[in-house]
Formats: sequence, structure tokens, C-alpha cells
Amino acid sequence: MTEPSATTTTDRPWFKKKRWWAAGFVLVIAVAAGAGEEDTADAPRAADASAEADISQEAPAEEAVEAEPAEAPEPEPEPELTGSQENAIATAQDYIAYTAFSHKGLVKQLTFEKYSKEDAEFAVDFIDVDWNEQAAAAAKDYLDYTSFSRAGLVEQLMFEGYTAEQAEYGVSQTDL
Repeated sequence: MTEPSATTTTDRPWFKKKRWWAAGFVLVIAVAAGAGEEDTADAPRAADASAEADISQEAPAEEAVEAEPAEAPEPEPEPELTGSQENAIATAQDYIAYTAFSHKGLVKQLTFEKYSKEDAEFAVDFIDVDWNEQAAAAAKDYLDYTSFSRAGLVEQLMFEGYTAEQAEYGVSQTDL
């Protein structure tokens, strides 16, 4: 009789077990670093705004007589966000900047971080993400870790929450 191997086929690879911990660690570092930068980022904007105000006050009266430009259509006002939605958006952007996520996977990660399902879905829908490019990045990341067949990589991406179309696109961007 053969001995069972140390790992079974149902065990997840080591990188999948530690991946969420690594992402969480990087997120904590990013949030901590970002918290200190907010004050300094606002200061130059305030100085620029006051400089622009001074310039507009010094403009000659002749220029004010110029024809007014045609009225541009008003952009849609941005929705008023709750604090939780703003935080969920910031967290989602941090995760996307760190590693590739599917729409479904990012919602799942945000709910794991204790955001409500509604706030997580709102945040993921709110941010501008090319999910095909996320699938391509995820496919390349997987191939950096281990070998896959084309069908196996498509299946893995779909397991991670990418649609079949996104998974196919992601794999098509690799050498498989």
C-alpha cells in the first residue's frame, strides 16, 4: 500500500494561503503611510488656490468684457458618500494598486475587511478598473508562481471570480 503524500490534491498552494495575509499587511502599511501624507498634500493646493485668486483680482477690466464662452453642460454631481463608502473606496483602490483582483474577489476581500456588502459593492463599482487587465495581471502572476495549462489557468481565474470572458482575455495576454 502506498503512503499518502504530505500534501493532498485538495490542499491549496502555499502562495494562496499566505496571499491574503500579505495583502492585508501591505494594506495596513499603505493606510498608515497614506494617513500621514494627507495634511501635506492639501497645503500646496490651498496655496495654489490663493495665488489663483490674487491673479484673477489683478486682471485688467478689458479682459472681463470678452465674449463669454458658450455654457458647457453641467457635469453630473458626484454622489454624496458616507464615511464608510469613502473608506471602502480607498481600501479597494489600495488593493487594486497592490495586486490583481476580480470584481467578485475584491468585493469578497472588502467584506472580509468587515465592510458591509453594500459598501463593498458600491466601492468596487465606483472605482475605475479594467477587469480584463486585472485578469491579465492575475494570469501573469500565477505563471510567475507555478506552471499551468491554458485550460487550467482559465479555470483558476474563474475560480478567483473572473468571468469566462475576462479569464480568456487574461490568458490570451500570456504565452500560453
